Amino acid sequence: MKIGKLDIGISFRPKIIAELGINHNGSLDEAKKLAELAAINGADIIKSQLHIPNAEMSEEATKVIPSHCDKSIFHIMEDCSLTIDEEYELKNFIEKLNVEYLCTPFSAKAAEFLGEFGVKAFKVGSGECNNFHVLKTIANYQKPMIISTGMNTYESCKKTYSFVKGSLKTEVILMHTTNLYPTPYELVRLGGLKELQELAGYDNVGLSDHTVSNLACLGATALGAVILERHFTDSFDREGPDIINSMDPGQLSSLREESELMFQMRGGTKEKSLIEEQNTRDFAFATLVAIRDINIGEKLTEENCVPKRPSKGDIFASEYYEYLGRVSNQKIKNGSHILKKWIN
Repeated sequence: MKIGKLDIGISFRPKIIAELGINHNGSLDEAKKLAELAAINGADIIKSQLHIPNAEMSEEATKVIPSHCDKSIFHIMEDCSLTIDEEYELKNFIEKLNVEYLCTPFSAKAAEFLGEFGVKAFKVGSGECNNFHVLKTIANYQKPMIISTGMNTYESCKKTYSFVKGSLKTEVILMHTTNLYPTPYELVRLGGLKELQELAGYDNVGLSDHTVSNLACLGATALGAVILERHFTDSFDREGPDIINSMDPGQLSSLREESELMFQMRGGTKEKSLIEEQNTRDFAFATLVAIRDINIGEKLTEENCVPKRPSKGDIFASEYYEYLGRVSNQKIKNGSHILKKWIN
């Protein structure tokens, strides 16, 4: 998949999404400040959220208070949302920072606005993973989707993937997610990445993380995640429901550096030996050595030979028991590394 200038897939280092979310508390100036810091510290993509409360929620939402908040989800979004015009200005600002802009619509109406913005891809939140009305609206713009899968079972993810790839004919990346803020480590379930890879392929699975460190993202990188997403803040002193599970500039910088290193470490095979290990192999491997003089016609025994380093002979320690009992065809001096041609 390609998003703007970014190549995304298992053959490329994982791309990092810095999720501003609602950490700007509805202030465009603060959103720009956060975006600038994220760009400086290594984000490949800076993501916002487009909330139109009346389009995405009914009046009942005014009575629903998330477990990590002290007011209703409806009023949180009312207080923390940018206007449509402000969101468009933020998009242009982010793109001038030489990073890609991404935004999550929480309603079909919001998706239409983003489509009119000319976005290069859509990020779909976990709550809309199974909202086929929103997904179909997004598909009208023929852009890739990055879909978070928190709160959804594997069967639910299969249904969504089939709808998006089969019915809507849209490119998609599935993001393994746990929607707890913050997420306890024991509930991260990185094994879910492997299940989604079986469903969507290794090029099309990432992690949207809500823990309080970079560990889950680094573990996901080792398992092949192609995108890593964490919320972003400039300071943990900010107020907001997502601050606790956000990364600050230092953590973002570390994530960029360490995920690149982890990308270099993942994969590979033990099918063949490494040429680069040969020098170490030469002194670390043991070959058969005479521990006393061995006469012509004498059998090799545990009393007259043992494996010793370095590997100056050609009978390796793994062959020791195969050679015990075989007969020497010449006199072998004590301390000599025994060669196969000396043994019948």
